[in-house]
Amino acid sequence: MNRELIVRSTPEAVDFALLKDGKLTELHKEEDNNNFTVGDIFLAKIRKPVTGLNAAFVNVGYEKDAFLHYHDLGPQLSSMLKFIKKVRMGKQKDFALKDFPFEKDIDKNGTINDVLKANQSLLVQIVKEPISTKGPRISSELSIAGRYLVMVPFSDRVSVSQKIASKEEKDRLIRLVRSIKPKGFGVIIRTVAEGKKVAELDKDLQNLLSKWTNMCKKLHKAPHPSKVMMELNRASSILRDVFNDSFTGIHVDDETLYNQIKDYVHEIAPDKESIVKQYTGSAPIFEKFGIERQIKTSFGRTASMSRGAYLVIEHTEALHVIDVNSGNRSNKAKNQEDTALEVNLLAASEIARQLRLRDMGGIIVVDFIDMTRGEHRRKLFDHLRDEMKDDRAKHKILPPSKFGLVQITRQRVRPEMNIKTSEENPNNASGAEVEAPIVLIDKIQADLERILKGKNANNGVILNIHPFIAAYLTKGFPSIRSKWFKTYKKWIKIQPRDAYTYLEYRFKDKDGKTLTP
Repeated sequence: MNRELIVRSTPEAVDFALLKDGKLTELHKEEDNNNFTVGDIFLAKIRKPVTGLNAAFVNVGYEKDAFLHYHDLGPQLSSMLKFIKKVRMGKQKDFALKDFPFEKDIDKNGTINDVLKANQSLLVQIVKEPISTKGPRISSELSIAGRYLVMVPFSDRVSVSQKIASKEEKDRLIRLVRSIKPKGFGVIIRTVAEGKKVAELDKDLQNLLSKWTNMCKKLHKAPHPSKVMMELNRASSILRDVFNDSFTGIHVDDETLYNQIKDYVHEIAPDKESIVKQYTGSAPIFEKFGIERQIKTSFGRTASMSRGAYLVIEHTEALHVIDVNSGNRSNKAKNQEDTALEVNLLAASEIARQLRLRDMGGIIVVDFIDMTRGEHRRKLFDHLRDEMKDDRAKHKILPPSKFGLVQITRQRVRPEMNIKTSEENPNNASGAEVEAPIVLIDKIQADLERILKGKNANNGVILNIHPFIAAYLTKGFPSIRSKWFKTYKKWIKIQPRDAYTYLEYRFKDKDGKTLTP
């Protein structure tokens, strides 16, 4: 498996595309004006505790107050409040917590008024970016993420990722981390720490301690509210979370970003520094790597799969519904049940990709094609879980119901990626929109493939289409029509039709009879 990260820089934002064997699996955008990124830490002030919600509204500098629930305070809240007060007053010069006297943990079933008051200062971390009409969701249980470890101030607990299967490896990592962990800081061992030596873990831990110290130095004079620790830029954050030996290339079209990413890769994986390359080609970087085409064909209400199968994706505020359709699919399956299984397995892979690509969160309900056999439903469920293993967002999948519905919950920490794929209709002055022409070519090819498999194709195939699209299909070498000939071993005659609208097309045989896919 090959993975590549493609980074495109524009004056307004930086776009990051993650490719898996050439297929787009994740798309992220980092905008210059986004001041509330997951992981950022703010020195904030309590606006007012609300007893009925058992929560407080907190001023972090956003147009709407952030929401802090009692359960997101963290058990060591009293210790943190005491620490902040002493640092702000200049009485706490040592930011290591080795000799800092901890307070008693707060009651896990307590109320917000027992622990917080209006106008109180505290450190909070963004756990959910502002979405729609809601302000950011925050937590005062801080965590500072590194490459191998996550450091938790005001704690002494050491835990390890559940994705590390070996008990011996878990015990080894816990033993190593306990030997190097400073007092007063808890540590969560990440999955990528598996097999790492103590020197690599210690280097990562010292880097996190340095971040903590630098943040604490800002607290004495920092105004309310202010950002006192910034999460890594999105490129470094993605690399920190997903970078592994399967990465074969990181391509960047901006020199400054290229140098930043190269320095970061040198820090986390020196032997992989050579895969970071600055792109200097004449074509836009997303076009060069086929990402622009994949964006056009992957977003929108429908998502096509192979041989005519497709998904229909509908959205509401908190619910997404995905319908699986076999289309006019023809295959070698012996019966309807086998066809349903084949389409459902294909759909499960595409759904796992779509959830990551669009960063869909909340509740997702998938209506798979009905299957009567229990072993087929189990096979589908296991396949969907396997396909979603690489998904970094927390998620839970329920087995298929007797109606063929699969329910998925997926954590949403950022606004959903929503890209407009329709374009203005050049034949309509009213402003109506049509699908992007690049999507049209894929639809024509899918229809052509189904026609060529049928019996009617024996009398030749002629494609009637708008002159602009006809020129696009026949221009250059090799043209799209030449590629069709190479793939299907059949020459397709293309006839321009002036009367056709821009995206209208029909297949006909030599006698002028219309061929339907």
